[in-house]
Amino acid sequence: MEYTKLGKTDITISKLCVGAMSFGKPSEDFHTWTLGEAETDAMVKKALELGYNFFDTANTYAHGTSEEYLGKALRKYARREDVVIATKVYFNEGHLSKEAINREIDLSLKRLGTDYVDLYITHRFDYTTPIEETMEALDSLVKKGKVRALGASAMYGYQFFKMQLVARDNNLTPFSSMQNHYNLIYREDERELIPICKEMGVSLTPYSPLAAGRLSRVDRNYESKRNREDKVAVGKYDATRDIDQPIIDRVKELSERYGVSMTDIAFAWHWKKGISSPIIGATKEKYLEDAVRAFGVKLTDEDVTYLEDPYLPHKVVGAL
Repeated sequence: MEYTKLGKTDITISKLCVGAMSFGKPSEDFHTWTLGEAETDAMVKKALELGYNFFDTANTYAHGTSEEYLGKALRKYARREDVVIATKVYFNEGHLSKEAINREIDLSLKRLGTDYVDLYITHRFDYTTPIEETMEALDSLVKKGKVRALGASAMYGYQFFKMQLVARDNNLTPFSSMQNHYNLIYREDERELIPICKEMGVSLTPYSPLAAGRLSRVDRNYESKRNREDKVAVGKYDATRDIDQPIIDRVKELSERYGVSMTDIAFAWHWKKGISSPIIGATKEKYLEDAVRAFGVKLTDEDVTYLEDPYLPHKVVGAL
C-alpha cells in the first residue's frame, strides 16, 4: 500500500479508498446487492490487513446500515486513530441547511460509533440553501471537533469554486477533497472541476474508477449480481458502450503488453493523472487485493495518450 496526505491537511490516507456503498442491509428500494454484516466484517478486516486506512460511506447508504456495519467492523479490528472515516450529507431532509447538517452529523456519528469523522463530504450541491449557511454550518462542526476536514462530491466546477470562495472570504474551513465521477471512459470533469481542485491543492478521490467493472473486462455479457441489479451503473455506462469500447480495448491491449490485469492499468492511469485515492466499491476480498497489486504498474506518458485518444465527449453524469 502507498499513502498520501489529504489536501493540505495532516491526515494521511491510503492511495486506495474502500467504498462502503457496497456494505449494508440489502433492500429493494436501495441496493439489492450490498454485503450483510458478516460479509462487511470480513471485507473490512481484509482491507486493514492489506494496508487500507481510508473508508468512505454516507448517511443514506443502505438506509444507514452501511455506517453501522462499517463502524462496528472498524471498532473490532482497528484503533480509531489509525483509520480515516469519511461520510456524507445531502440526500436527506433539508439537504445542506444548517439544521440538516447539525442533525445528520449526530446521526452518522451514532451509527458509526465514533465521536468524530475525519472527512465530512457534501454529497451534492444544494440549490436551495445559501452557500454561506452551508459553509458556516460545516465550519462549526470542525470547530466543535466533530469533523476533522471537509470534502465535496459531484458538482460543477463553478459551484465548487463559489463554495471555496465563500469559505476563504469568511475565514471558514475550505474543502480538502473532491469525490467526483472520473475514469477512463468518463472524463468530463477534466474541463473545469479537476483543474480547479489541483490549483487549490484539493485531493481528488473519485468514485467509479473502474466504471462499475466496464474497465476490468472486455466481455460485455459478463454477469454478476451487481451487474444484473445495479440500475445506476447501467444508466451511467450502457448508453455509451459503443463509443467507450475502443478505450476498453486499449486497456486490454496495454494490460497484455505489461502482463498485468485490466484493473491494474485502470488504477495506474488514475495515479499517473495525479489522483490521490480512487474509491473501490468492492464486494469480494479478491478485488481489494487486485487493486493493491496495481501499485506495481507505472504507465508512461505515451501509454496515457494511447489510452485517452479515442475518448469522445459524454453527457454529464454525477452533478445535478
